[in-house]
Amino acid sequence: MSFNAQTGTTYTLVIADLGKMVTLSNASGITLTVPPSVFATGNIINIQQIGAGQVTLAQGAGVTITSTGATASAPKLKKQYSAASILCTASNSFTVIGDIA
Repeated sequence: MSFNAQTGTTYTLVIADLGKMVTLSNASGITLTVPPSVFATGNIINIQQIGAGQVTLAQGAGVTITSTGATASAPKLKKQYSAASILCTASNSFTVIGDIA
């Protein structure tokens, strides 16, 4: 597996992230956006928070995110070194599975 290291406070997933581990590292909070019309059913994107700034997932326009997180449609990675997978379950629909808050 290869890596896509992100160090900013925002990042929007791209098709090239398939098959990679997207690492997110910043001292401040990070917003990771799942965009519409990029991924197909069955695609999986892996993410990991490697910095102190907590990662929050955001729905792009027309995207639906489900999870067991406290805010189901905007889950957060629990803490530094937490990881999760974002599974595309249907067109513009995603489920987040992993170490989320």
